Amino acid sequence: MTDFRRSVLRPSLRTGLIFGGVALFLTLVGIIEVFSEREVIDGVVSMSYTVLWLVMGGAGYSAAARYKAERRYLLGGVSGAIAGLVTAILLGILVVLGTAVNLRSVLVNATPVLMRLLTFGQSTGVGVVLLLAAGAIVGLLGGLLKMVPERVRRPLLTGVAGVLVISVLHELIAVLFKSLGFPRGFIRFLFARRGLTPAGALISFTLLASISILWPIARSRVNQRVSSLPPRQRRSVRLLAFVALLAFLLFIPDLFQLYWTDVIDNVGLFILMGLGLNIVVGFAGLLDLGYVAFFAIGAYVTGLLTSPASSLGWGLSFWVAWPVAMVVGALAGVLLGIPVLRMRGDYLAIVTLGFGEIIRVLANSDLLKPYIGGAQGILQIPKPSIAGVQLITSQQLYYLILLGCLVAIFVSWRLSDSRVGRAWIAMREDEDVAQAMGINLIKYKLLAFAIGATFSAMSGAIFATKLSSIFPHSFNLLISINVLSLIIVGGMASIPGVIVGALVLVGLPEVLREFAEYRLLMYGALLVIMMLVRPEGFWPAARRRLELREDGLEIAGGET
Repeated sequence: MTDFRRSVLRPSLRTGLIFGGVALFLTLVGIIEVFSEREVIDGVVSMSYTVLWLVMGGAGYSAAARYKAERRYLLGGVSGAIAGLVTAILLGILVVLGTAVNLRSVLVNATPVLMRLLTFGQSTGVGVVLLLAAGAIVGLLGGLLKMVPERVRRPLLTGVAGVLVISVLHELIAVLFKSLGFPRGFIRFLFARRGLTPAGALISFTLLASISILWPIARSRVNQRVSSLPPRQRRSVRLLAFVALLAFLLFIPDLFQLYWTDVIDNVGLFILMGLGLNIVVGFAGLLDLGYVAFFAIGAYVTGLLTSPASSLGWGLSFWVAWPVAMVVGALAGVLLGIPVLRMRGDYLAIVTLGFGEIIRVLANSDLLKPYIGGAQGILQIPKPSIAGVQLITSQQLYYLILLGCLVAIFVSWRLSDSRVGRAWIAMREDEDVAQAMGINLIKYKLLAFAIGATFSAMSGAIFATKLSSIFPHSFNLLISINVLSLIIVGGMASIPGVIVGALVLVGLPEVLREFAEYRLLMYGALLVIMMLVRPEGFWPAARRRLELREDGLEIAGGET
């Protein structure tokens, strides 16, 4: 009994208390009540209950981890059930207190609606019993899921995660299916008004679980087949894949409505900024928290040169102002880099943070108001035009953003494996060793700042012409934090990782617009989860995976 208490009961109780605290936090900040307005499976389970089940299942999954190596299914299941039960007990205590005492004077989100959700619409006693039973059962399932072999666990997790993602994006997917000509009856068969239909959820789970099983086999065969081809044919295959991807990107505005294209445009602007900051932070290892300053410089230079209402009043074409904004951004990057050449880590982050705030304060000050408009900003920024046709709508501006992203991706890709890219990576690993190896730190630091600032200024110029007006409050610190976050989530020093990070952190909150007040909370939670579960990011570079995982050789596979 003593061994059971020490090896099973205590660790499970500790895990349950931790996840129970997470469940209480999510409940009392209002997420559970707000998420009840969205369905994962229409008429079956809402998003609020899904969050609760994930927390309870996560408690069981985590508690059973210590028994995975020995395949002790009984102990893993018991530990999971105990952890899930403890998580539910904390929620049950909240329900009892909320029923007996008016908690809203202190906890404003402890509403009667929340109590009804936690008790499944039943009386307090019956509801608490159901909640405890659900916690134990879900925790048991989470513990057993951790114990099963990887070949079984991966398809199950992929299927569940896929159903959640598809239910969140069901409106977007329905629009895409409609644009592709799918029958309305088929779309209604898969999607309901607030989520997936039960049949759609079953089909989605089965399809994604099957893909998870078959994908490694198919990928291995394709890689073997491609690697056996002569070099010229391999290049032809890569070129064909690139052409197919480019064709798909060109047709995106025709597939989605105006709103969704505007969301994609915003994602593209952050991809462009992320590619620039990825060079500074991901490749060169220079932590820059003032990156929004170059974004602002690109926007203001474009506004000054193109707007007839600006102090200059030159009214130049966007195509003349765009390269000028990029050059000015590069010069600003060099000017920032000169004073911080000897700084590293936190000190560099603080100085660059100050630089970004200086630019914002100057743009908002009365000192420069006669030149750049101060708090009133710059208005009447014209849209770019090609052959006399103005790019007014989001669908038209999409191609301009796509052009900028393709240029930035090409430059980043060519630099990543070049002499310059290898010098940046050596600097990121150890500046002293890199300098001892003959790398000119001053040259390569300034080059990283200049190229990163160029991409940010490029994005700022498009941003200015997209909105036709710019104001200082559009360039706050949060922009820099968002760009840095998408790099971390996507994968440091990874070009595909930047794209994935932008889709997750910029595109997904736009889809969940009704939950906008919890956007920063989602950012923080996602960053914490990523650091604990997958520190290398969603789509990391092969070198980064080797650095952050002990089993990196197995994970990286042939990419190394």
